[in-house]
Amino acid sequence: MALMDLNHQVLRTDVSGMPLEWVGYQDAVRLYYLEQVAYSCGSPLYQIHGGINAKTGKRSIIEVNSIIATHGRNHALTKQRDCYVPPLNNPALFKRDSQLCLYCGETFRTRDLSRDHVTPLIQGGEDTWNNVVTACRRCNNHKAGYTPEQASMQLLAVPFTPTHAEYIYLQGRRVLADQMEFLRAHFPRTSPLHERLKYAS
Repeated sequence: MALMDLNHQVLRTDVSGMPLEWVGYQDAVRLYYLEQVAYSCGSPLYQIHGGINAKTGKRSIIEVNSIIATHGRNHALTKQRDCYVPPLNNPALFKRDSQLCLYCGETFRTRDLSRDHVTPLIQGGEDTWNNVVTACRRCNNHKAGYTPEQASMQLLAVPFTPTHAEYIYLQGRRVLADQMEFLRAHFPRTSPLHERLKYAS
């Protein structure tokens, strides 16, 4: 198998299949070596060659798949899943909104986007997922300290708080097709991301 781009991330889950985090190939190899991997699925990503065994003369090889399940369950996360609120940050916010300005509907590069508070902070709005949307700088400046209604601007989509699985997706750098399919199976059926990903693909 040819060695692929080592920048690809591996999706780590618990044994029940709940997505936990992205890990690099080095951490993935460490988990295989420590026998923490219960099973793997998805496509083969890497074939890592280790040292040569002094007794057998054979070289160790670890094959790393795109999705690995590790032993143990994250009981704290399982309990908090229904009330989990991920940390708010601009890269995840912009990805949630598909790099679109939710006022003019145009797609922008990250450097041309900003975080807009639907109900402005000066009017008592909060810096939370349900009150922020992606906006281009022009629209954000035009809206200023007003609500969309006060500024006569239409909000194109309702902001929402991502679930844990959705946030894992939003944190991914280059999500592979099989990883995307796996994560989407954990999105709520009513998740706006289903529709947005359909148009993005």
